[in-house]
Amino acid sequence: MSVQTVPVTRAAPSSRIRLVVSDIDGTLVTPDKHLTPAVLAAARSLRAAGVRLCLVSSRAPRGMEMFLGPLGIDTPRAGLNGGLIAMPDGAIVSRLSLDPEAARQAVEVLQAHHIDPWLFIGHDWLVTDAAGPYVARERQVVQTDPVVVPDFDAHYHNVGKIMGASPDHALLARMETEIGALLAGRASVHRSSDYYLDITHSRANKGYAALELARLMKVDIGEVACIGDMYNDVPMLDEAGVAIAMGNAPDGVKAHAHFVTDSNGQDGWAHAMERYILPRA
Repeated sequence: MSVQTVPVTRAAPSSRIRLVVSDIDGTLVTPDKHLTPAVLAAARSLRAAGVRLCLVSSRAPRGMEMFLGPLGIDTPRAGLNGGLIAMPDGAIVSRLSLDPEAARQAVEVLQAHHIDPWLFIGHDWLVTDAAGPYVARERQVVQTDPVVVPDFDAHYHNVGKIMGASPDHALLARMETEIGALLAGRASVHRSSDYYLDITHSRANKGYAALELARLMKVDIGEVACIGDMYNDVPMLDEAGVAIAMGNAPDGVKAHAHFVTDSNGQDGWAHAMERYILPRA
């Protein structure tokens, strides 16, 4: 069942919504990365009601393309947690890149702890080990092949995101804190899942992405609803006129939401649109 968790420190949810900014993994799609009939129907209902839909993700924009057609999306999308914003044709309109020295330091810390680092530059995904943890899984999920390089020494400029991939969830949680402290003021450091740690420009977070998408769509941020499930979604939940957390979100994320919907395995996204957005269209 959905429950309401309105933090006492934030304003009440907006009574009018014109734009939904939605996370993808853990939110829009099922655990096996599919769009359900209920989600597709809810997206059609949004369009019919005049509510636009933009996607925001830890993924690169190219890894979001497979959803645009089925959802009928012709709006800008934000990848790399806001580090890269692209138009429907893929043209990049906003880019926030890590300082090269900060990127180098982050990679060195990840490697020192035996965490596999990936670099995202423009639309490219760079790895040093094609057989590393989660590479095959990520290739299947985003339908993109990585660029394999011997090392990252020549690739620290224009890095939109560094992702650390590891099956050691506790280690990644610790690295979120430690690398966040090391790069304070120079990078935004958040887990996008239990096994992925995202490191982006200090302003490249989903709050920035929501603000930029709202600006591009000419919609006041107070008339934007944001929905997500992980810690990297918190910055946009804090900006939103209506903030919705998925039922599968950690409690620390739910605390930033006006509403908590069902999980992504129970059509929580579709239910959220029906319960909290369409009545505000």
